Amino acid sequence: YFKLKQFVRYQCFLIQLVLVLAFQTKKCDEALASPLPHTAFTSSSVFSSGYAPGYAKLNRRGGAGGWSPLDSDHYQWLQVDLGSRKQVSAIATQGRYSSSDWTTQYRLLYSDTGRNWKPYHQDGNIWAFSGNSNSESAVRHELQQGIVARFLRLIPLEWSEEGRIGLRIEVYGCSYWADIINFDGQGVISYRFKVKKMKIIKDVIALRFKTSESEGVILHGEGQQGDYITLELRKAKLLLQINLGSNQYGSILGHTSVTTGSLLDDNHWHSVVIERYRRNVNFTLDRHTQHFRTNGEFDHLDLDYELSFGGMPYSGKPVGIGRKNFKGCMESINYNGDNITDLARRKKLDTSSFRNLSFTCAETHTFPVFFNATSFLQLPGRANHNTVSVGFQFRTWNPHGLLLFSNLDDGTLEISLEDGKVAVHINVTKAAKSYRVDLSSGSGLNDGQWHAIRLVAKENFAMLTIDGEEVSAVRSVSPLSITTGGTYHLGGYFLQTLFPPTQRSFQGCMQAVLVDDQPADLHAVEKGTVGAFENVSLDMCAIIDRCMPNHCEHGGRCKQTWDSFSCTCDGTGYTGATCHTSIYEPSCEAYKHLGKSSDAYWIDPDGSGPLGPFKVNCNMTEDKVWTTVMNNLPPKTIVTGSSRNRRTVLQVNYSASMDQVTAITTSAEYCEQQIAYSCRMSRLLNTPDGTPYTWWVGRGNEKHFYWGGSGPGIQKCACGIDRNCTDPKYDCNCDADVKQWREDSGLLVYQEHLPVSQVVVGDTNRSGSEAKLTVGPLRCQGDNNYWNAASFTTPSSYLHFATFQGETSADISFYFKTSAAYGVFLENLGNTDFIRLELKSPKVVSFSFDVGNGPVELIVHSATSLNDDQWHRVMAERNVKEAVLQLDQTYRTSRLAPAQGHTRLELFSQLYVGAAGGQRGFLGCIRALRMNGITLDLEERAKVTPGVKPGCQGHCNSFGMYCRNGGKCVERYNGYLCDCTATAYDGPFCTRDVGGFFEAGTLVKYNFLPEAIAGASKDTKVLTHQLTPHEVNLTKEEVAFSFSTSSAPAVLMYVSSKTQDYLAVVLRQNGSLQVRYNLGGLREPFTIDVDQRNLANGQPHSINMSRHDRRITIQLDHYPAVSYNLPEASDTQFNLVKTLFLGKVYETGHIDPVIIERYNTPGFIGCLSRVEFNGIAPLKSALRTAVKSQGKLVESNCGASPLTIPPMSAATDPWHLDKTDAVFPFNEERVIPDGVNRDSAIIGGIIAVVIFTILCTLVFLIRYMFRHKGTYHTNEAKGSGESAAESADTAIIGTDNPETIDESKKEWFI
Repeated sequence: YFKLKQFVRYQCFLIQLVLVLAFQTKKCDEALASPLPHTAFTSSSVFSSGYAPGYAKLNRRGGAGGWSPLDSDHYQWLQVDLGSRKQVSAIATQGRYSSSDWTTQYRLLYSDTGRNWKPYHQDGNIWAFSGNSNSESAVRHELQQGIVARFLRLIPLEWSEEGRIGLRIEVYGCSYWADIINFDGQGVISYRFKVKKMKIIKDVIALRFKTSESEGVILHGEGQQGDYITLELRKAKLLLQINLGSNQYGSILGHTSVTTGSLLDDNHWHSVVIERYRRNVNFTLDRHTQHFRTNGEFDHLDLDYELSFGGMPYSGKPVGIGRKNFKGCMESINYNGDNITDLARRKKLDTSSFRNLSFTCAETHTFPVFFNATSFLQLPGRANHNTVSVGFQFRTWNPHGLLLFSNLDDGTLEISLEDGKVAVHINVTKAAKSYRVDLSSGSGLNDGQWHAIRLVAKENFAMLTIDGEEVSAVRSVSPLSITTGGTYHLGGYFLQTLFPPTQRSFQGCMQAVLVDDQPADLHAVEKGTVGAFENVSLDMCAIIDRCMPNHCEHGGRCKQTWDSFSCTCDGTGYTGATCHTSIYEPSCEAYKHLGKSSDAYWIDPDGSGPLGPFKVNCNMTEDKVWTTVMNNLPPKTIVTGSSRNRRTVLQVNYSASMDQVTAITTSAEYCEQQIAYSCRMSRLLNTPDGTPYTWWVGRGNEKHFYWGGSGPGIQKCACGIDRNCTDPKYDCNCDADVKQWREDSGLLVYQEHLPVSQVVVGDTNRSGSEAKLTVGPLRCQGDNNYWNAASFTTPSSYLHFATFQGETSADISFYFKTSAAYGVFLENLGNTDFIRLELKSPKVVSFSFDVGNGPVELIVHSATSLNDDQWHRVMAERNVKEAVLQLDQTYRTSRLAPAQGHTRLELFSQLYVGAAGGQRGFLGCIRALRMNGITLDLEERAKVTPGVKPGCQGHCNSFGMYCRNGGKCVERYNGYLCDCTATAYDGPFCTRDVGGFFEAGTLVKYNFLPEAIAGASKDTKVLTHQLTPHEVNLTKEEVAFSFSTSSAPAVLMYVSSKTQDYLAVVLRQNGSLQVRYNLGGLREPFTIDVDQRNLANGQPHSINMSRHDRRITIQLDHYPAVSYNLPEASDTQFNLVKTLFLGKVYETGHIDPVIIERYNTPGFIGCLSRVEFNGIAPLKSALRTAVKSQGKLVESNCGASPLTIPPMSAATDPWHLDKTDAVFPFNEERVIPDGVNRDSAIIGGIIAVVIFTILCTLVFLIRYMFRHKGTYHTNEAKGSGESAAESADTAIIGTDNPETIDESKKEWFI
């Protein structure tokens, strides 16, 4: 019954609250100033009696038609006393009737008491309202942040150039009333529950408070089981601590702590609302809401006896020790529908701890002074006195500033802020003697908090104290003699003096000023009877915390000065003025198209979204790009002692959070994960009809009862699907429950279920029962988001999406290609706000927007035309600090946001992509459109939209350049493919050399003419390449290959013919390279000694050679190319080209005897790579032939050409993982056990280096001992004629004596 009553009361409270808010929203628009008497209006001065402030009522013509001050300057103000606290919703202004006097810009201050004024804030700034441009029209402003106040003060900032300040005003709003309780720092209100223990599942707590104290408990409740809720002020910030329950073992920790707000000790009203339902909490301070979930697993808040307001009742528990009670005022305290303030007024609550309970707010008597960079406050003191005694409180964000300066009778005194420390400098010159005393104390005093300074200096003694703490006191007993000058400047000093201060000005606030032990009379200063001031604001502290709310995203650290803030993004993985934009690509697919190779990379699938960057392995060796995420479960993890009643749960943690992994699987084309269960007398799924003993848990914590190789809803293993289980009665090998080891393994491929997060095992507790579990890494292929595209085929076609939500921070990125000269990419509109990206001309991209300060346009100019039907990338960002537009990562422009102005982008229309009403439509393709980290599904929307087609062809226009070394770009629906078939290279970009290791006697024989080879082995299969007539007789050759060897002499390449013509590239006895041409017409072959160096040095060398008629050009390695000419007597035609040999010559026709005698024995021993001859790749053809065979040629890249361009250094490669300063919050602790400290890591690293060195030494020894890489045999049918028609390319692997191939040799892999 009680719970039902409590629930009904709670619901009634919510309904009442909604009705009140709705009523106030609709009805709070009454004219508040017009009905007031003249005496309610006051001002700084009056031009004459007809210009009195009482005439400053909107649309009235009394007196001179409005208010005008005596002087038109920045010290004037017009004040209205509304008689009582009112809720103010709008303000309107006019100029003075029928005159040239009006105000063009003003500020609004408000107060409950006519003291301690607070400026109206909007969009994070002290707001300046735009006023009038003539004397008659009224300009009204709705207050975004409604205020409650009795006194309003308008400060003219700018006025008519033709006249002077003139004002008539109206204030709109409604009445306001609330119960107020004054807390004296001693009393506590106890709200006792009707039952001893409360088990609360939801709470709504609302209240308003104001205080000048920075510490104090506002409310507190606790239970005997350890639950608690506490709301308190800590360093003028609001701290909410809540614990819904922890257990005694410490495995469940429920403590949750959230901080919001700052500078809450300003003695102005602040509203707080706490809404909790189970573990979900909304924590709202002054309309700024934080959403969070409490830690732990419990939903109820278990409290005992009571909830206290204003402090913590004494309970004897250490939790409350050292905490101050709240001192200040509270109003409208509501707890789950109960009005606490009303109950206290009616004495329904325990208020016995109060000495004198008051229901009116006791006001403080502080008088703050606000300084800017051009301000100073001059105060009188005692002259010709031998002691200086000054004190004051200050608050600021700036690390530097002049706090106080005084010209002494014979020197100077300076108190300044230097790097957040207070420094005192006293310089005295007497009787030709100079005395200097320097004191310094405190640190980090530019934190926005109030800090108190006390300085006493007299003869031979000086002492500085900060915040009244003895530990901060610093003293000096240096020789010193003081004679005061009688005048003190606070906050600035701009006059010339013999010893000028190190700082000239101060931005911040001061209060509680003591000069020569006397409180400064700042009221008299305000009236002008004492002292002097310039550009200061009296009785007001206009400090703003620009880091609250924190606009620095993704963990960026906010730093601020008085005027602005900046974000430090180091170590976050993000960049930009607000750390909004990720520095990493969204996927491995994106890295591939930047030309990257296989490696480990950081990726950020949602860009500027909430997911942080994390590390994955990218495998780019195949056509598809594989992304691999590792987990921490060791292979073949042994599981014992589990049963149906007590199952063993194996947790599988990844090097990324589940949300991060989900982002990969969601966008991937295909995912898989290997899972294996090795068993001995351990049943798995209990097939065919039993309840499973073991299952696995996937994404979303769902249980799955199928195994690898099977699918959802099918309780089988792979052998059950293929019907090849060892016991056909079961659908899993392990379900046979035999004593021999069996295994059930396979791939899990259902993406919506991956990855595996847990495996629950339930049958390993019997005698002899044992199991081993393996869960492989998650492997995903492709990235649908990267290729998500739409083609716009008509100028009026467009796609529409939901309104773009990017109020304070927005980023847009996409690729486009077009042949049109202009077109709108996208647009979203509001009332006056908008955002638009368009191609304005063939070389200009524009980013324009309006957030209420007028249209802004950023333009980038490209050096080349953008309508070239190639992909171009556009990235645009707007935040509260700046706007940026970038094109193709080459052209960039930015624009700073105005120092004061609107910052929120408010849109309401749909987002249009491709065109919009009245705009020039876009013709072409847009893909990978991402807005604030969310990829828009262009393809899905295009399927149902006329004039727009899903997908986009023509990727090779933009990405074909990545297909190197003659590779051909092949179009695909969602990308492209590099076809390396006709090249000597392999890999996704045709950049990996294809080569082989040759043993002594190994050769490759490539036939150009279709005829049987005399003397060919019976085990040889002949593949031929039919040459056209112009290919048979050559007038030019293009030859390229690389090699490495330690043996000489050797034949590297030999091209024979049916005539006596030939071409040979050989290594001589001394290891030098020689090229031999015999084209006829000469008695001896034409020889070229390319280089006298020994190239048989085990290092890779490359040769590129070309002949065109008589001119031969040869380039060795990276040396400059050298040209040679055939003699005039030589023929220039290579007649009837027949066969190409690599490694050794095995020819039955004419052959140069010098080759046979000097170079052909024992043959080339080493590696050849990327062999090309006139566009043919003979070595690759031999290694890639579809014929099943064995032989002594083994594929190897040991002869790969040396690197010509040094790789990008780790310091300049933003994606490389070796950056020592790259530390990101990516849950690596899920994989790495806790407790590994820095010293252990260093020792482990040293041990790893030593082990690695030993292994490298062993590798080289083994390679030296076993230089053969393996054997390559051909076991094919007799008769070359049959095979001649099967392939155009012929690659024959042979030896000197093919019948004596040693089959005992093995291939060695290290």
